[in-house]
Amino acid sequence: MTRFTALPTALAALAALAAAALLSACVFAPPVHTTTDSASISRMSEQATATCGAGNVKEVNAKSFTCK
Repeated sequence: MTRFTALPTALAALAALAAAALLSACVFAPPVHTTTDSASISRMSEQATATCGAGNVKEVNAKSFTCK
């Protein structure tokens, strides 16, 4: 009977490994804004040109702009 004493230990280790694998599943949450809204960029470009002046806009994105 001494050779079967390791069986409960091995089963317990296997069960613990299976539980850990099932409980550590990855959850993928995509970003809220995955695409850039071209209308927002157009509006921001117009605002940047009005604020900075033509030829003085350094950078424009959907939420902000930078003058030179």
